[in-house]
Amino acid sequence: QVQLVESGGGSVQSGDSLRLSCAASGVRFSSYVMAWFRQAPGKEREVVAAIGWGDRSIYYGDSVKGRFTLSRDNAKNMAYLQMDSLEPEDTAVYYCAARLGFVAGPNAASEYNNWGQGTQVTVSS
Repeated sequence: QVQLVESGGGSVQSGDSLRLSCAASGVRFSSYVMAWFRQAPGKEREVVAAIGWGDRSIYYGDSVKGRFTLSRDNAKNMAYLQMDSLEPEDTAVYYCAARLGFVAGPNAASEYNNWGQGTQVTVSS
């Protein structure tokens, strides 16, 4: 079982940046695809980005392409989501998730069996 702890959320203005961090423990980190999901009130949880083994396997949702950057540090068991040019539509609870595998893709939330507690991101106009 993977333990995941997110940090870095907060309240910012439109156009600002935030970096979310996800600390993983309890497993061989490099064997897991790491992902960020988000859920806004009244909406389904959606995948924001996912990263597999190595920087070549990265997936971004259409709404964040060109603005968000996902990276991982296998030596530190950390995943990072750099969010730039934030918009009010990015307001949501952001969750770190993990699943066994090496290739990242637009996998549904149901395919991930390890979740963090979530961190709130609020972007005001």
